Amino acid sequence: MTEYGRGPGSEPWHPEDPLYGDGGWGGQEAQAAQSPYGGQPQHYPEQPQQPQYGDWGTGQQADYDQGQQQHAQGQQQHYVQGQQQYGGHAPQQYNGQGGQGYTDQGGGQYDQNGRPYNGGGWDGQQYPPQQQVPYAGDPNDPYGGQAVAYDGQQPDYYGTPDAYPPPEPPSRRRAEPEPEAEPESQRTDWDPGPDQGEHAFFADDDEDDTDDDPQSRRRGKGGKGGKGSKGKGEKKSRNGCACLVVSLVLLSVGGGVTYFGYQFYQSRFGSAPDYAGEGTGGQVTVVIPKGAFGSVIGQKLKAAGVVKSVDAFVAAQAQNENGDKIQAGSYLLKKQMSAESAVALMLDPKSQNNLVVREGQRNVTVYEAIDKQLDLSKGTTADVAKKKYKSLGLPDWADADSDIKDPLEGFLYPATYPADKNMKPETVLKDMVAQANKEYAKYDLEAKAKDLGLEDPLQVVTVASLVQAEGITHDDFKKMASVVYNRLKPTNDVTNQKLEFDSTYNYLKGQSKIDISVAEIRNYDDPYNTYFYKGLPPGPIGNPGDEALRAALKPDGGAWMFFISIDGKKTDFTKTLAEHEKLVQKFNERRNKD
Repeated sequence: MTEYGRGPGSEPWHPEDPLYGDGGWGGQEAQAAQSPYGGQPQHYPEQPQQPQYGDWGTGQQADYDQGQQQHAQGQQQHYVQGQQQYGGHAPQQYNGQGGQGYTDQGGGQYDQNGRPYNGGGWDGQQYPPQQQVPYAGDPNDPYGGQAVAYDGQQPDYYGTPDAYPPPEPPSRRRAEPEPEAEPESQRTDWDPGPDQGEHAFFADDDEDDTDDDPQSRRRGKGGKGGKGSKGKGEKKSRNGCACLVVSLVLLSVGGGVTYFGYQFYQSRFGSAPDYAGEGTGGQVTVVIPKGAFGSVIGQKLKAAGVVKSVDAFVAAQAQNENGDKIQAGSYLLKKQMSAESAVALMLDPKSQNNLVVREGQRNVTVYEAIDKQLDLSKGTTADVAKKKYKSLGLPDWADADSDIKDPLEGFLYPATYPADKNMKPETVLKDMVAQANKEYAKYDLEAKAKDLGLEDPLQVVTVASLVQAEGITHDDFKKMASVVYNRLKPTNDVTNQKLEFDSTYNYLKGQSKIDISVAEIRNYDDPYNTYFYKGLPPGPIGNPGDEALRAALKPDGGAWMFFISIDGKKTDFTKTLAEHEKLVQKFNERRNKD
């Protein structure tokens, strides 16, 4: 530690010092014409320190800036450690802690070695007197209202027992001692810390009942445990509510995990929900659309209340060896059936509440079937068809000839249709006509008719009906179509553009015969008799299927002119009359043997 008079101290404070801007420690100082609190900090340029000789009484104060006035009464402050300056204010030292003199109780001034201080200097050396500057008190200074000036007129309270200890430089400051902890038995606001005991949430409420704390008894109603504050009862209630909330949360989480876990297990490994038995409810009609898969059928049945789940039906259908044979149509089933029972009943013809229109079937046969299915008197549907055919959805080109016997012929498309007893015959007929329009719309019949040399789309359907009626198998259809188109050609001099199909004569007669006498068939005058009239009949003679329609639109192109079936299972086609007559002879020989 550097002492005054023995060598240079530390260098003056520099702005690069990390404590730049620190206001210094709170000691009092007397500086001429400037308040130590309200003024701006003064920074002194770095100057070399002048050596001082002798004792304190004979030492000279260092000059700082040229032109700076010397401080009165030798009150220039020096730091203990190396003359370091803080914010331009030097700390004041008392009680022998620095080179400043002090005033005793009798008013005399002495230095730290007990020698008297005479006015402006030590040991008789006087300094020019300086005008005393009143102390400008700071509002935050606790002594701002007392220390008016340092001229001896005010007592120095640092020497009294009631005074605060004098401030010290930062280098000598010591940490303030921690306040002595109050005994727990005498504290009224004691609260255990995190490591002073278990939290009240987990504490046993019974322990509060044996509390012998005198402070808690002394508080009574006005203390923390009294009325208007949170006492033991409220503490227990709060703990109980917290436990209840936590329990409910845990139960909810556990229940949710259990539920979703069960659902996951059921969806992966459990059996699908299903009813038991052959049904407990009333009967219901379920319509299955054409081309429906097992899942679609299951959805229909579930919506109608027949089965409990789609998965159960799909599983039962897969387990049944004939499950894939369930056809489209209407089914009369019971509600709340097991999936296995529902599959078995749908495979039973008794449950099939449907009406099937077969390929090549005539309208008169279809009308009779509708009457039977709807439990109507015979001829009811035929009468409705005759009177209401214009309102059933026929296309504009359907009734193109005044000689047509039935405008609906060829438009009751072969398929399976729902026909429940509660339905009306016109409803069933509308479904059939709508299906025919849908199927015919797949082909541009008007354009095809022109390509084939036909007058309109109705003639295309008519050719398809002839192909369907005369052909035995689908393999016969394209050759049969070629026979029709070849006989219609103007160059046909074998039949003279007459089709000579027995099927047309049977249609107008409402019969299905093979053995018809030539005299009868050739002399019967009727537009539908192709033995009597050239060309096509006025309209279709039945309801052709899709294969017959496509054959009519695209024949095989062969020069086939004749056909005959000797055994009724296979059709033989020939191009010349001579070939045909040989086959006719075989047919007659076979018939005579039978």
